[in-house]
Amino acid sequence: MSKFQKIKPEAIQQNPFVMINQDWMLVTAERSGKANTMTASWGGVGILWGKPVAFIFIRPQRYTKEFLEAGDKFSLSILGEAYRKQLSYLGSVSGRDEDKITKSGLTLAHEDNIPYFEEAHLVLTCRKLYAQDLKPECFIDESCASKWYPAKDYHTMYVAEILEVLEK
Repeated sequence: MSKFQKIKPEAIQQNPFVMINQDWMLVTAERSGKANTMTASWGGVGILWGKPVAFIFIRPQRYTKEFLEAGDKFSLSILGEAYRKQLSYLGSVSGRDEDKITKSGLTLAHEDNIPYFEEAHLVLTCRKLYAQDLKPECFIDESCASKWYPAKDYHTMYVAEILEVLEK
Protein backbone atom coordinates (compact mmCIF):
# COMPACT_ATOMS: atom_id res chain seq x y z
CA MET A 1 0.00 0.00 0.00
CA SER A 2 1.33 3.40 -0.94
CA LYS A 3 2.43 5.82 1.77
CA PHE A 4 1.48 8.75 -0.43
CA GLN A 5 -1.52 11.02 -0.23
CA LYS A 6 -2.78 13.03 -3.17
CA ILE A 7 -2.68 16.79 -2.76
CA LYS A 8 -3.43 19.70 -5.06
CA PRO A 9 -0.42 21.40 -6.67
CA GLU A 10 -1.16 24.62 -4.79
CA ALA A 11 -0.91 22.69 -1.50
CA ILE A 12 2.79 21.89 -2.01
CA GLN A 13 4.57 23.43 0.97
CA GLN A 14 8.14 22.71 -0.12
CA ASN A 15 10.28 25.43 -1.63
CA PRO A 16 10.65 24.65 -5.36
CA PHE A 17 14.18 26.11 -5.40
CA VAL A 18 15.23 23.60 -2.74
CA MET A 19 13.27 20.72 -4.29
CA ILE A 20 14.78 21.10 -7.74
CA ASN A 21 18.22 22.59 -7.21
CA GLN A 22 19.24 21.05 -3.88
CA ASP A 23 17.16 17.90 -3.42
CA TRP A 24 17.27 17.07 -7.14
CA MET A 25 14.64 15.09 -8.95
CA LEU A 26 14.32 12.01 -11.07
CA VAL A 27 12.65 12.46 -14.45
CA THR A 28 11.09 9.10 -15.27
CA ALA A 29 9.23 7.93 -18.37
CA GLU A 30 8.26 4.62 -19.91
CA ARG A 31 8.05 3.19 -23.41
CA SER A 32 7.14 -0.32 -24.53
CA GLY A 33 6.89 -1.46 -20.90
CA LYS A 34 10.42 -0.32 -19.96
CA ALA A 35 11.15 2.66 -17.71
CA ASN A 36 14.17 4.92 -17.73
CA THR A 37 15.13 7.75 -15.41
CA MET A 38 17.68 10.51 -15.05
CA THR A 39 18.62 12.95 -12.34
CA ALA A 40 17.81 16.59 -13.02
CA SER A 41 18.35 19.85 -11.19
CA TRP A 42 17.05 22.30 -13.80
CA GLY A 43 13.38 23.14 -14.08
CA GLY A 44 10.52 24.74 -12.26
CA VAL A 45 6.83 24.87 -11.50
CA GLY A 46 4.14 27.48 -12.01
CA ILE A 47 1.00 28.35 -13.90
CA LEU A 48 0.80 28.45 -17.69
CA TRP A 49 -2.21 28.26 -19.99
CA GLY A 50 -4.49 28.18 -16.96
CA LYS A 51 -2.90 24.96 -15.66
CA PRO A 52 -0.42 24.03 -12.95
CA VAL A 53 2.75 23.09 -14.85
CA ALA A 54 6.26 21.81 -14.42
CA PHE A 55 9.01 22.55 -16.89
CA ILE A 56 12.17 20.53 -17.37
CA PHE A 57 15.18 20.59 -19.66
CA ILE A 58 16.76 17.50 -21.27
CA ARG A 59 19.89 17.36 -23.40
CA PRO A 60 19.59 15.57 -26.77
CA GLN A 61 22.09 12.82 -25.92
CA ARG A 62 20.24 11.66 -22.79
CA TYR A 63 18.64 8.23 -23.15
CA THR A 64 15.69 9.38 -21.05
CA LYS A 65 14.84 11.87 -23.80
CA GLU A 66 13.92 8.96 -26.08
CA PHE A 67 11.44 7.78 -23.43
CA LEU A 68 9.99 11.26 -22.98
CA GLU A 69 9.53 11.56 -26.74
CA ALA A 70 7.82 8.17 -26.98
CA GLY A 71 4.88 9.02 -24.73
CA ASP A 72 2.94 11.91 -23.34
CA LYS A 73 3.36 11.32 -19.58
CA PHE A 74 6.24 11.24 -17.12
CA SER A 75 6.96 11.84 -13.46
CA LEU A 76 9.21 14.01 -11.36
CA SER A 77 10.25 12.28 -8.12
CA ILE A 78 11.85 14.40 -5.39
CA LEU A 79 14.02 12.25 -3.12
CA GLY A 80 16.31 14.50 -1.08
CA GLU A 81 19.71 14.28 0.55
CA ALA A 82 19.28 10.77 1.99
CA TYR A 83 19.35 9.44 -1.59
CA ARG A 84 22.23 11.57 -2.90
CA LYS A 85 24.35 8.50 -3.76
CA GLN A 86 21.55 6.94 -5.84
CA LEU A 87 20.71 10.28 -7.47
CA SER A 88 24.37 10.80 -8.43
CA TYR A 89 24.55 7.28 -9.87
CA LEU A 90 21.30 7.65 -11.85
CA GLY A 91 22.55 10.94 -13.26
CA SER A 92 25.92 9.61 -14.37
CA VAL A 93 25.14 6.17 -15.85
CA SER A 94 23.12 5.58 -19.00
CA GLY A 95 20.20 3.18 -19.14
CA ARG A 96 21.52 2.23 -22.58
CA ASP A 97 24.44 0.49 -20.91
CA GLU A 98 22.87 -1.20 -17.90
CA ASP A 99 19.68 -1.62 -15.88
CA LYS A 100 20.48 1.36 -13.71
CA ILE A 101 17.08 1.44 -11.99
CA THR A 102 17.58 -2.07 -10.61
CA LYS A 103 21.21 -1.35 -9.70
CA SER A 104 20.19 1.83 -7.86
CA GLY A 105 18.15 -0.16 -5.37
CA LEU A 106 15.21 2.22 -5.69
CA THR A 107 11.64 0.92 -6.03
CA LEU A 108 9.80 1.70 -9.25
CA ALA A 109 6.04 2.10 -8.83
CA HIS A 110 3.22 3.40 -11.04
CA GLU A 111 0.39 5.87 -10.62
CA ASP A 112 -2.13 5.75 -13.48
CA ASN A 113 0.52 3.95 -15.59
CA ILE A 114 3.12 6.67 -14.95
CA PRO A 115 6.36 5.38 -13.39
CA TYR A 116 7.79 7.02 -10.26
CA PHE A 117 9.89 6.06 -7.23
CA GLU A 118 8.45 4.92 -3.89
CA GLU A 119 11.40 6.46 -2.04
CA ALA A 120 10.41 9.97 -3.12
CA HIS A 121 8.86 12.32 -0.60
CA LEU A 122 7.06 14.18 -3.38
CA VAL A 123 6.00 13.04 -6.87
CA LEU A 124 4.52 15.10 -9.68
CA THR A 125 2.84 13.11 -12.43
CA CYS A 126 2.84 15.11 -15.63
CA ARG A 127 1.40 15.25 -19.15
CA LYS A 128 3.43 16.97 -21.85
CA LEU A 129 1.91 20.11 -23.32
CA TYR A 130 4.82 21.66 -25.21
CA ALA A 131 8.39 20.93 -26.24
CA GLN A 132 10.93 23.18 -27.89
CA ASP A 133 14.66 22.99 -28.46
CA LEU A 134 16.64 25.88 -27.04
CA LYS A 135 18.26 27.84 -29.84
CA PRO A 136 21.54 29.77 -29.68
CA GLU A 137 20.06 32.80 -31.45
CA CYS A 138 17.42 33.14 -28.74
CA PHE A 139 19.85 33.72 -25.87
CA ILE A 140 19.66 37.33 -24.77
CA ASP A 141 22.52 36.80 -22.31
CA GLU A 142 25.01 35.02 -24.57
CA SER A 143 27.22 34.14 -21.60
CA CYS A 144 24.63 31.48 -20.66
CA ALA A 145 25.05 29.82 -24.05
CA SER A 146 28.84 29.91 -23.95
CA LYS A 147 29.04 28.69 -20.34
CA TRP A 148 26.46 25.90 -20.46
CA TYR A 149 26.68 24.79 -24.11
CA PRO A 150 30.31 24.64 -25.26
CA ALA A 151 29.41 21.46 -27.20
CA LYS A 152 26.30 23.13 -28.70
CA ASP A 153 24.11 20.35 -27.23
CA TYR A 154 21.17 22.59 -26.37
CA HIS A 155 18.45 21.24 -24.10
CA THR A 156 14.88 20.58 -25.13
CA MET A 157 12.45 22.35 -22.83
CA TYR A 158 9.30 20.43 -21.91
CA VAL A 159 6.29 22.12 -20.34
CA ALA A 160 3.89 19.64 -18.75
CA GLU A 161 0.60 19.85 -16.92
CA ILE A 162 0.85 18.56 -13.36
CA LEU A 163 -1.81 15.85 -13.25
CA GLU A 164 -1.35 14.73 -9.63
CA VAL A 165 0.89 15.46 -6.70
CA LEU A 166 1.74 12.59 -4.37
CA GLU A 167 3.18 13.52 -0.99
CA LYS A 168 4.41 11.50 1.98
